[in-house]
Amino acid sequence: MFFNSFAFAVFLPIVFVLYWFVFNKNKNTQNAVLIIASYYFYSCWDWRFLFLLVFSTFLDYYTGIRIEKAKTAMGRKLWFWMTITINLGFLGIFKYYNFFSDSFSNLLNGFGMQTSPLLLNVILPVGISFYTFHGLSYVIDIYLKRIKAEHNFVDYSLFVSYFPLLVAGPIERATHLLPQVKVKRTFNFEKAKEGIYQFIWGLVKKVVIADTCATYANAIFDNHESMNSLSLILGAVYFAFQIYGDFSGYSDMALGMSKLFGIDLLRNFNYPYFSRDIAEFWRRWHISLSSWFRDYLYIPLGGSSGGNAMKIRNTFIIFLVSGFWHGANWTFIAWGFINALYFLPLLLLKKNRSNMEMVSLHRDWSSVKVLLNILSTFALTCFAWIFFRAKSIGEAFDYIGRIFTNGIFQSQYLENERYNYEILFLIGAFVFVEWNCRTQVEPISGRYSGLKLAMCIASIIALGTFSDYKEFIYFQF
Repeated sequence: MFFNSFAFAVFLPIVFVLYWFVFNKNKNTQNAVLIIASYYFYSCWDWRFLFLLVFSTFLDYYTGIRIEKAKTAMGRKLWFWMTITINLGFLGIFKYYNFFSDSFSNLLNGFGMQTSPLLLNVILPVGISFYTFHGLSYVIDIYLKRIKAEHNFVDYSLFVSYFPLLVAGPIERATHLLPQVKVKRTFNFEKAKEGIYQFIWGLVKKVVIADTCATYANAIFDNHESMNSLSLILGAVYFAFQIYGDFSGYSDMALGMSKLFGIDLLRNFNYPYFSRDIAEFWRRWHISLSSWFRDYLYIPLGGSSGGNAMKIRNTFIIFLVSGFWHGANWTFIAWGFINALYFLPLLLLKKNRSNMEMVSLHRDWSSVKVLLNILSTFALTCFAWIFFRAKSIGEAFDYIGRIFTNGIFQSQYLENERYNYEILFLIGAFVFVEWNCRTQVEPISGRYSGLKLAMCIASIIALGTFSDYKEFIYFQF
Protein backbone atom coordinates (compact mmCIF):
# COMPACT_ATOMS: atom_id res chain seq x y z
CA MET A 1 0.00 0.00 0.00
CA PHE A 2 1.75 3.15 -1.23
CA PHE A 3 1.15 6.57 0.28
CA ASN A 4 0.24 7.78 -3.21
CA SER A 5 -2.29 5.02 -3.92
CA PHE A 6 -6.08 4.99 -3.90
CA ALA A 7 -6.06 2.27 -1.22
CA PHE A 8 -4.13 4.54 1.13
CA ALA A 9 -6.49 7.43 0.36
CA VAL A 10 -9.23 5.21 1.82
CA PHE A 11 -7.13 3.75 4.64
CA LEU A 12 -5.88 7.03 6.16
CA PRO A 13 -9.28 8.74 6.73
CA ILE A 14 -10.68 5.57 8.31
CA VAL A 15 -7.79 5.39 10.78
CA PHE A 16 -8.11 9.13 11.46
CA VAL A 17 -11.82 8.84 12.31
CA LEU A 18 -11.35 5.75 14.50
CA TYR A 19 -8.40 7.36 16.28
CA TRP A 20 -9.99 10.71 17.11
CA PHE A 21 -13.73 10.01 17.25
CA VAL A 22 -14.25 6.37 18.27
CA PHE A 23 -11.29 5.12 20.33
CA ASN A 24 -9.98 8.36 21.81
CA LYS A 25 -10.77 7.61 25.46
CA ASN A 26 -7.12 7.35 26.53
CA LYS A 27 -3.65 6.78 25.14
CA ASN A 28 -4.03 2.99 25.34
CA THR A 29 -7.00 2.92 22.96
CA GLN A 30 -5.30 5.46 20.69
CA ASN A 31 -2.14 3.35 20.59
CA ALA A 32 -4.15 0.19 19.97
CA VAL A 33 -5.79 1.78 16.90
CA LEU A 34 -2.41 2.85 15.53
CA ILE A 35 -0.82 -0.57 16.14
CA ILE A 36 -3.66 -2.45 14.44
CA ALA A 37 -3.55 0.02 11.55
CA SER A 38 0.23 -0.32 11.34
CA TYR A 39 0.15 -4.12 11.27
CA TYR A 40 -2.58 -4.08 8.63
CA PHE A 41 -0.57 -1.54 6.60
CA TYR A 42 2.52 -3.74 6.76
CA SER A 43 0.60 -6.94 5.97
CA CYS A 44 -0.58 -5.36 2.72
CA TRP A 45 2.99 -5.80 1.41
CA ASP A 46 3.37 -9.43 2.44
CA TRP A 47 1.55 -10.78 5.49
CA ARG A 48 4.20 -13.47 6.03
CA PHE A 49 6.80 -10.89 7.04
CA LEU A 50 4.46 -9.50 9.69
CA PHE A 51 5.70 -12.34 11.91
CA LEU A 52 9.29 -11.12 11.45
CA LEU A 53 8.28 -7.60 12.48
CA VAL A 54 6.47 -8.90 15.59
CA PHE A 55 9.39 -11.15 16.51
CA SER A 56 11.91 -8.32 16.11
CA THR A 57 9.70 -6.08 18.26
CA PHE A 58 9.36 -8.65 21.04
CA LEU A 59 13.07 -9.52 20.91
CA ASP A 60 14.22 -5.95 21.52
CA TYR A 61 11.46 -5.29 24.06
CA TYR A 62 12.36 -8.36 26.12
CA THR A 63 16.14 -8.06 25.88
CA GLY A 64 15.93 -4.36 26.77
CA ILE A 65 14.27 -5.31 30.06
CA ARG A 66 16.77 -8.13 30.66
CA ILE A 67 19.72 -5.78 30.03
CA GLU A 68 18.32 -3.30 32.54
CA LYS A 69 17.66 -5.96 35.19
CA ALA A 70 20.93 -7.86 34.75
CA LYS A 71 22.87 -8.08 38.01
CA THR A 72 26.33 -8.31 36.47
CA ALA A 73 28.23 -6.64 33.64
CA MET A 74 28.64 -10.07 32.01
CA GLY A 75 24.87 -10.57 32.06
CA ARG A 76 24.29 -7.18 30.46
CA LYS A 77 26.80 -7.97 27.72
CA LEU A 78 25.27 -11.40 27.13
CA TRP A 79 21.76 -10.04 26.54
CA PHE A 80 23.07 -7.06 24.57
CA TRP A 81 25.19 -9.05 22.13
CA MET A 82 22.48 -11.67 21.76
CA THR A 83 19.94 -9.15 20.48
CA ILE A 84 22.54 -7.37 18.33
CA THR A 85 23.58 -10.68 16.74
CA ILE A 86 20.01 -11.82 16.07
CA ASN A 87 18.95 -8.45 14.64
CA LEU A 88 21.95 -8.16 12.35
CA GLY A 89 21.66 -11.87 11.54
CA PHE A 90 18.15 -11.47 10.14
CA LEU A 91 19.22 -8.35 8.25
CA GLY A 92 22.24 -10.19 6.88
CA ILE A 93 20.30 -13.25 5.74
CA PHE A 94 17.51 -11.38 3.99
CA LYS A 95 19.50 -8.48 2.59
CA TYR A 96 23.15 -9.48 2.22
CA TYR A 97 23.52 -13.28 2.06
CA ASN A 98 23.15 -13.53 -1.72
CA PHE A 99 25.55 -10.62 -2.21
CA PHE A 100 28.31 -12.25 -0.17
CA SER A 101 27.68 -15.68 -1.68
CA ASP A 102 27.81 -14.34 -5.23
CA SER A 103 30.86 -12.13 -4.54
CA PHE A 104 32.78 -15.05 -2.97
CA SER A 105 31.92 -17.28 -5.92
CA ASN A 106 33.15 -14.62 -8.35
CA LEU A 107 36.37 -14.31 -6.35
CA LEU A 108 37.02 -18.05 -6.58
CA ASN A 109 36.20 -18.03 -10.29
CA GLY A 110 38.79 -15.28 -10.71
CA PHE A 111 41.42 -17.68 -9.35
CA GLY A 112 40.34 -20.37 -11.80
CA MET A 113 38.13 -22.31 -9.38
CA GLN A 114 34.80 -22.72 -11.13
CA THR A 115 32.00 -22.52 -8.59
CA SER A 116 28.32 -21.69 -8.57
CA PRO A 117 27.02 -19.51 -5.73
CA LEU A 118 24.49 -21.00 -3.32
CA LEU A 119 21.72 -18.39 -3.36
CA LEU A 120 18.57 -18.05 -1.30
CA ASN A 121 15.30 -17.53 -3.13
CA VAL A 122 13.86 -14.99 -0.69
CA ILE A 123 12.48 -11.50 -1.11
CA LEU A 124 13.65 -8.59 1.01
CA PRO A 125 11.10 -7.75 3.73
CA VAL A 126 10.03 -4.17 3.15
CA GLY A 127 11.35 -1.75 5.76
CA ILE A 128 13.63 -4.28 7.50
CA SER A 129 16.61 -1.90 7.53
CA PHE A 130 14.52 0.82 9.14
CA TYR A 131 12.74 -1.08 11.90
CA THR A 132 15.93 -3.03 12.68
CA PHE A 133 17.74 0.26 13.28
CA HIS A 134 14.86 1.45 15.49
CA GLY A 135 15.36 -1.58 17.71
CA LEU A 136 19.16 -1.40 17.66
CA SER A 137 19.26 2.21 18.82
CA TYR A 138 16.80 1.36 21.60
CA VAL A 139 18.82 -1.53 23.06
CA ILE A 140 22.12 0.33 22.61
CA ASP A 141 20.75 3.29 24.56
CA ILE A 142 19.59 0.95 27.35
CA TYR A 143 22.95 -0.82 27.43
CA LEU A 144 24.77 2.52 27.68
CA LYS A 145 22.28 3.61 30.39
CA ARG A 146 21.04 6.57 28.39
CA ILE A 147 17.41 5.50 28.81
CA LYS A 148 15.29 3.14 30.88
CA ALA A 149 13.73 0.04 29.33
CA GLU A 150 10.11 0.40 28.25
CA HIS A 151 7.87 -2.06 30.17
CA ASN A 152 4.64 -1.37 28.26
CA PHE A 153 4.71 -3.70 25.26
CA VAL A 154 1.94 -1.81 23.44
CA ASP A 155 3.81 1.49 23.68
CA TYR A 156 7.07 -0.08 22.55
CA SER A 157 5.35 -1.89 19.67
CA LEU A 158 3.99 1.40 18.42
CA PHE A 159 7.47 2.96 18.60
CA VAL A 160 8.77 0.25 16.26
CA SER A 161 5.80 -0.30 13.94
CA TYR A 162 4.13 3.15 13.64
CA PHE A 163 2.95 3.00 10.03
CA PRO A 164 4.01 6.49 8.79
CA LEU A 165 7.67 5.60 9.41
CA LEU A 166 7.58 1.80 9.28
CA VAL A 167 8.83 1.10 5.76
CA ALA A 168 11.11 4.04 4.92
CA GLY A 169 11.75 6.08 8.06
CA PRO A 170 12.65 8.49 9.37
CA ILE A 171 14.70 6.36 11.77
CA GLU A 172 13.31 7.45 15.11
CA ARG A 173 14.92 7.48 18.56
CA ALA A 174 13.24 6.17 21.68
CA THR A 175 14.06 9.43 23.47
CA HIS A 176 11.99 11.36 20.92
CA LEU A 177 9.07 9.12 19.97
CA LEU A 178 8.35 7.01 23.06
CA PRO A 179 7.47 9.98 25.33
CA GLN A 180 4.86 11.06 22.75
CA VAL A 181 3.14 7.67 22.57
CA LYS A 182 3.03 7.34 26.37
CA VAL A 183 0.56 10.20 26.78
CA LYS A 184 -2.93 10.78 25.43
CA ARG A 185 -2.92 13.00 22.36
CA THR A 186 -5.47 15.79 22.00
CA PHE A 187 -6.57 17.09 18.63
CA ASN A 188 -4.83 20.28 17.56
CA PHE A 189 -6.36 21.91 14.49
CA GLU A 190 -3.29 24.01 13.69
CA LYS A 191 -1.00 20.99 13.85
CA ALA A 192 -3.41 18.98 11.70
CA LYS A 193 -3.48 21.79 9.14
CA GLU A 194 0.32 21.87 9.09
CA GLY A 195 0.25 18.12 8.59
CA ILE A 196 -2.09 18.36 5.61
CA TYR A 197 0.09 21.04 4.01
CA GLN A 198 3.25 18.96 4.50
CA PHE A 199 1.57 15.80 3.22
CA ILE A 200 0.29 17.53 0.09
CA TRP A 201 3.70 19.06 -0.63
CA GLY A 202 5.28 15.63 -0.19
CA LEU A 203 2.76 14.25 -2.68
CA VAL A 204 3.73 16.99 -5.14
CA LYS A 205 7.38 16.01 -4.77
CA LYS A 206 6.54 12.37 -5.36
CA VAL A 207 4.05 12.29 -8.24
CA VAL A 208 4.89 15.57 -9.99
CA ILE A 209 8.67 15.75 -9.59
CA ALA A 210 10.06 12.31 -8.72
CA ASP A 211 7.81 10.13 -10.86
CA THR A 212 8.04 12.47 -13.84
CA CYS A 213 11.83 12.64 -13.56
CA ALA A 214 11.85 8.84 -13.32
CA THR A 215 10.40 8.50 -16.82
CA TYR A 216 13.32 10.52 -18.20
CA ALA A 217 16.06 9.10 -15.94
CA ASN A 218 15.01 5.52 -16.69
CA ALA A 219 14.84 6.15 -20.42
CA ILE A 220 18.39 7.52 -20.34
CA PHE A 221 20.07 5.11 -17.89
CA ASP A 222 18.43 2.01 -19.41
CA ASN A 223 19.63 3.03 -22.89
CA HIS A 224 22.84 4.87 -22.02
CA GLU A 225 24.77 3.14 -24.83
CA SER A 226 22.78 5.13 -27.40
CA MET A 227 22.64 8.43 -25.50
CA ASN A 228 24.70 11.51 -26.32
CA SER A 229 26.70 13.51 -23.78
CA LEU A 230 23.95 16.02 -23.09
CA SER A 231 21.38 13.29 -22.45
CA LEU A 232 23.75 11.46 -20.11
CA ILE A 233 24.42 14.60 -18.07
CA LEU A 234 20.70 15.34 -17.93
CA GLY A 235 20.04 11.74 -16.93
CA ALA A 236 22.21 12.17 -13.82
CA VAL A 237 20.45 15.45 -13.00
CA TYR A 238 17.03 13.88 -13.50
CA PHE A 239 17.90 11.00 -11.20
CA ALA A 240 19.16 13.46 -8.58
CA PHE A 241 15.76 15.14 -8.54
CA GLN A 242 13.96 11.80 -8.80
CA ILE A 243 15.57 10.38 -5.66
CA TYR A 244 15.26 13.68 -3.79
CA GLY A 245 11.61 14.14 -4.71
CA ASP A 246 10.91 10.48 -4.01
CA PHE A 247 12.57 10.15 -0.61
CA SER A 248 12.04 13.64 0.78
CA GLY A 249 8.49 13.48 -0.58
CA TYR A 250 7.91 10.25 1.34
CA SER A 251 9.40 11.84 4.46
CA ASP A 252 7.18 14.91 4.14
CA MET A 253 4.14 12.70 3.72
CA ALA A 254 5.15 10.61 6.76
CA LEU A 255 5.75 13.68 8.94
CA GLY A 256 2.59 15.32 7.68
CA MET A 257 0.25 12.39 8.29
CA SER A 258 1.86 11.82 11.71
CA LYS A 259 0.89 15.36 12.69
CA LEU A 260 -2.69 14.39 11.93
CA PHE A 261 -2.39 11.97 14.86
CA GLY A 262 -0.69 14.51 17.12
CA ILE A 263 2.77 12.92 16.87
CA ASP A 264 5.91 14.70 15.67
CA LEU A 265 8.59 12.75 13.80
CA LEU A 266 12.21 13.69 13.22
CA ARG A 267 12.89 15.88 10.21
CA ASN A 268 14.71 13.91 7.53
CA PHE A 269 15.55 16.49 4.84
CA ASN A 270 16.44 20.17 4.97
CA TYR A 271 16.90 21.37 1.37
CA PRO A 272 20.14 19.41 0.72
CA TYR A 273 20.64 20.61 -2.85
CA PHE A 274 21.25 24.14 -1.58
CA SER A 275 24.33 22.93 0.31
CA ARG A 276 27.63 24.73 -0.23
CA ASP A 277 29.84 21.71 0.46
CA ILE A 278 29.49 17.95 0.92
CA ALA A 279 29.63 18.15 4.71
CA GLU A 280 26.62 20.47 4.68
CA PHE A 281 24.88 18.16 2.20
CA TRP A 282 25.17 15.26 4.65
CA ARG A 283 23.77 17.38 7.45
CA ARG A 284 20.71 18.01 5.30
CA TRP A 285 20.22 14.64 3.47
CA HIS A 286 18.59 11.64 5.21
CA ILE A 287 19.28 13.33 8.53
CA SER A 288 17.94 10.50 10.70
CA LEU A 289 20.31 7.93 9.11
CA SER A 290 23.33 10.25 9.11
CA SER A 291 22.81 11.09 12.78
CA TRP A 292 22.24 7.39 13.59
CA PHE A 293 25.62 6.40 12.11
CA ARG A 294 27.25 9.41 13.79
CA ASP A 295 25.94 8.52 17.26
CA TYR A 296 26.18 4.71 17.14
CA LEU A 297 29.20 4.12 14.89
CA TYR A 298 31.33 7.20 14.16
CA ILE A 299 31.59 8.60 17.70
CA PRO A 300 32.16 5.17 19.35
CA LEU A 301 35.02 4.63 16.89
CA GLY A 302 36.61 7.85 18.09
CA GLY A 303 34.99 10.28 15.69
CA SER A 304 37.30 13.08 14.61
CA SER A 305 39.02 13.43 17.99
CA GLY A 306 42.14 11.41 17.15
CA GLY A 307 44.93 11.91 14.65
CA ASN A 308 44.56 12.11 10.89
CA ALA A 309 44.89 8.34 10.48
CA MET A 310 41.93 7.77 12.80
CA LYS A 311 39.90 10.48 11.10
CA ILE A 312 40.51 8.94 7.68
CA ARG A 313 39.69 5.43 8.93
CA ASN A 314 36.49 6.49 10.64
CA THR A 315 35.34 8.56 7.67
CA PHE A 316 35.73 5.66 5.26
CA ILE A 317 34.04 3.25 7.69
CA ILE A 318 31.01 5.50 8.17
CA PHE A 319 30.49 6.18 4.47
CA LEU A 320 31.16 2.62 3.31
CA VAL A 321 28.75 1.22 5.90
CA SER A 322 26.20 3.87 4.90
CA GLY A 323 26.54 2.85 1.27
CA PHE A 324 26.23 -0.84 2.14
CA TRP A 325 23.16 -0.11 4.27
CA HIS A 326 21.42 1.14 1.13
CA GLY A 327 21.78 -2.10 -0.76
CA ALA A 328 23.69 -5.32 -1.41
CA ASN A 329 25.56 -4.14 -4.49
CA TRP A 330 29.08 -2.88 -5.12
CA THR A 331 27.55 0.24 -6.67
CA PHE A 332 26.30 1.40 -3.27
CA ILE A 333 29.68 0.75 -1.70
CA ALA A 334 31.31 2.77 -4.50
CA TRP A 335 28.80 5.57 -3.87
CA GLY A 336 29.78 5.61 -0.19
CA PHE A 337 33.49 5.53 -1.08
CA ILE A 338 33.12 8.52 -3.41
CA ASN A 339 31.31 10.53 -0.74
CA ALA A 340 34.09 9.68 1.73
CA LEU A 341 36.60 11.09 -0.76
CA TYR A 342 34.48 14.24 -1.06
CA PHE A 343 34.21 14.63 2.72
CA LEU A 344 37.80 13.93 3.78
CA PRO A 345 39.46 17.19 2.59
CA LEU A 346 36.86 19.23 4.50
CA LEU A 347 37.44 17.16 7.64
CA LEU A 348 41.24 17.27 7.48
CA LEU A 349 41.22 21.02 6.81
CA LYS A 350 38.69 21.48 9.62
CA LYS A 351 36.14 23.01 7.26
CA ASN A 352 33.46 20.34 7.69
CA ARG A 353 31.38 22.64 9.90
CA SER A 354 31.82 25.85 7.93
CA ASN A 355 28.26 26.17 6.65
CA MET A 356 25.98 25.50 9.58
CA GLU A 357 23.26 28.04 8.77
CA MET A 358 20.81 28.05 5.86
CA VAL A 359 22.27 29.64 2.75
CA SER A 360 21.41 33.26 1.97
CA LEU A 361 22.37 35.61 -0.85
CA HIS A 362 23.30 39.28 -0.73
CA ARG A 363 23.65 41.89 -3.43
CA ASP A 364 27.41 41.69 -3.66
CA TRP A 365 30.10 39.54 -5.24
CA SER A 366 30.10 37.08 -2.32
CA SER A 367 26.84 35.66 -3.66
CA VAL A 368 28.61 34.57 -6.85
CA LYS A 369 30.94 32.40 -4.77
CA VAL A 370 27.99 30.99 -2.83
CA LEU A 371 26.15 30.05 -6.02
CA LEU A 372 29.27 28.46 -7.51
CA ASN A 373 29.72 26.43 -4.32
CA ILE A 374 26.10 25.24 -4.52
CA LEU A 375 26.44 24.29 -8.17
CA SER A 376 29.76 22.49 -7.67
CA THR A 377 28.38 20.55 -4.69
CA PHE A 378 25.34 19.57 -6.71
CA ALA A 379 27.57 18.46 -9.60
CA LEU A 380 29.65 16.27 -7.28
CA THR A 381 26.46 14.80 -5.85
CA CYS A 382 25.10 14.02 -9.33
CA PHE A 383 28.37 12.28 -10.25
CA ALA A 384 28.06 10.04 -7.18
CA TRP A 385 24.38 9.36 -7.95
CA ILE A 386 25.44 7.72 -11.22
CA PHE A 387 26.96 4.85 -9.20
CA PHE A 388 23.89 4.72 -6.96
CA ARG A 389 21.57 4.38 -9.98
CA ALA A 390 23.70 2.06 -12.13
CA LYS A 391 23.09 -1.68 -12.05
CA SER A 392 26.82 -2.45 -11.82
CA ILE A 393 30.19 -0.77 -11.40
CA GLY A 394 30.96 -1.46 -15.06
CA GLU A 395 27.75 0.21 -16.17
CA ALA A 396 28.55 3.28 -14.05
CA PHE A 397 32.03 3.66 -15.58
CA ASP A 398 30.64 3.11 -19.08
CA TYR A 399 27.99 5.78 -18.44
CA ILE A 400 30.60 8.27 -17.21
CA GLY A 401 33.02 7.41 -20.01
CA ARG A 402 30.40 8.13 -22.65
CA ILE A 403 29.75 11.57 -21.15
CA PHE A 404 33.35 12.53 -21.91
CA THR A 405 33.87 10.63 -25.17
CA ASN A 406 30.59 11.15 -27.05
CA GLY A 407 30.96 14.92 -27.36
CA ILE A 408 27.47 15.55 -28.74
CA PHE A 409 25.41 18.18 -26.90
CA GLN A 410 22.07 18.41 -28.65
CA SER A 411 18.45 17.45 -28.17
CA GLN A 412 17.65 13.75 -28.35
CA TYR A 413 14.35 11.90 -28.56
CA LEU A 414 13.92 9.34 -25.79
CA GLU A 415 11.97 6.09 -25.55
CA ASN A 416 9.42 7.79 -23.29
CA GLU A 417 8.44 9.78 -26.40
CA ARG A 418 9.86 13.03 -25.07
CA TYR A 419 12.92 15.12 -25.89
CA ASN A 420 15.71 15.01 -23.33
CA TYR A 421 15.26 18.65 -22.26
CA GLU A 422 11.46 18.89 -21.93
CA ILE A 423 11.30 18.50 -18.14
CA LEU A 424 13.88 21.21 -17.35
CA PHE A 425 11.23 23.92 -16.96
CA LEU A 426 9.36 21.84 -14.37
CA ILE A 427 12.58 21.21 -12.43
CA GLY A 428 13.43 24.92 -12.61
CA ALA A 429 10.01 25.86 -11.23
CA PHE A 430 10.43 23.33 -8.41
CA VAL A 431 13.88 24.70 -7.49
CA PHE A 432 12.47 28.25 -7.53
CA VAL A 433 9.70 27.29 -5.10
CA GLU A 434 12.06 25.40 -2.79
CA TRP A 435 14.60 28.24 -2.79
CA ASN A 436 12.01 30.79 -1.75
CA CYS A 437 10.69 28.62 1.09
CA ARG A 438 14.01 27.19 2.27
CA THR A 439 13.52 28.59 5.78
CA GLN A 440 10.13 26.81 6.08
CA VAL A 441 9.17 23.16 6.37
CA GLU A 442 6.99 23.44 3.24
CA PRO A 443 5.87 26.26 0.91
CA ILE A 444 2.09 26.07 1.39
CA SER A 445 1.70 27.58 4.85
CA GLY A 446 1.76 31.31 5.41
CA ARG A 447 0.08 33.95 3.28
CA TYR A 448 -2.33 32.78 0.58
CA SER A 449 -2.15 29.22 1.92
CA GLY A 450 -5.54 28.35 0.45
CA LEU A 451 -4.48 29.46 -3.02
CA LYS A 452 -1.14 27.65 -2.77
CA LEU A 453 -2.88 24.49 -1.58
CA ALA A 454 -5.26 24.64 -4.54
CA MET A 455 -2.33 25.12 -6.93
CA CYS A 456 -0.54 22.09 -5.46
CA ILE A 457 -3.63 19.91 -5.82
CA ALA A 458 -4.11 21.17 -9.37
CA SER A 459 -0.48 20.33 -10.21
CA ILE A 460 -0.92 16.83 -8.80
CA ILE A 461 -3.98 16.27 -10.99
CA ALA A 462 -2.59 17.92 -14.12
CA LEU A 463 1.11 17.01 -13.97
CA GLY A 464 1.31 13.94 -11.74
CA THR A 465 2.55 10.60 -13.03
CA PHE A 466 0.27 7.78 -11.86
CA SER A 467 1.19 4.81 -14.02
CA ASP A 468 4.49 2.95 -13.73
CA TYR A 469 6.48 4.64 -11.00
CA LYS A 470 4.39 4.48 -7.86
CA GLU A 471 6.88 2.66 -5.68
CA PHE A 472 9.16 4.71 -3.46
CA ILE A 473 12.87 4.06 -4.11
CA TYR A 474 13.80 3.66 -0.45
CA PHE A 475 11.22 0.89 0.07
CA GLN A 476 13.85 -1.50 -1.35
CA PHE A 477 16.30 -0.61 1.41
